Amino acid sequence: MTENAIRLERTFTHPKESVWAALTTPELLARWWAPGDIAPVVGHRFTMDMGGWGQQQCEVTAVDPGESITFVFAEGVLDTTITWTLETVDAGTTLHFEHAGFNLDSPMGRQAIEGMGNGWPGLLARIDQVLVSVS
Repeated sequence: MTENAIRLERTFTHPKESVWAALTTPELLARWWAPGDIAPVVGHRFTMDMGGWGQQQCEVTAVDPGESITFVFAEGVLDTTITWTLETVDAGTTLHFEHAGFNLDSPMGRQAIEGMGNGWPGLLARIDQVLVSVS
């Protein structure tokens, strides 16, 4: 974590198309993170079911098909931005992850960045399990 963002990288031994599918296909996203009707289309509004943390409103703000997607997460609550960018590497695909825009001046923002900073590494590791099961 740096400043008000969580930044991580994870390399998967799977092609970029497979990792992209795990990030942008609702059925696959639900298997490693949470249910939500995500679509890689700018302006698409969707809801993530975060269980005990409730229904979080999201909106896709940028897409480079097969390469990157950015969306507002928890609109009206946290108002943070998540960006997933994919890079082909010799070993497969590297996911560059950024969850940014936490309001560190609020107790909720500080709690969110700490909790999510601890949670995201384990969540991203689950993508590999999903990819192995669908290949």
